[in-house]
Amino acid sequence: MYAVLVTGGKQYRVMQGETLRVELLEAEAGSEIKLDNILMLGDADGIKLGDALKGASITATVVGHGRADKVRIVKFRRRKHHRKQMGHRQHYTEIQITGINA
Repeated sequence: MYAVLVTGGKQYRVMQGETLRVELLEAEAGSEIKLDNILMLGDADGIKLGDALKGASITATVVGHGRADKVRIVKFRRRKHHRKQMGHRQHYTEIQITGINA
């Protein structure tokens, strides 16, 4: 069984036992969280969409928090003696999917 969920403005296709990195969530490491913004459920019988998903949720355990690799931003204008460098490291929460409740 798999599900498509939305968190942090992004969509993820997940299965039970998977570990994934999502945008930063306000939860302690080791705690259990419930994600209930589900777009689709799929299994051997087919897929479920829309009103068939009322009450569906995904439970996950927070593995930890961290920061991704640095993304370098360089702005450069030729012949103008202009150059600007910046960097960004995005915060993330690593979660492990423990259950999909249909």
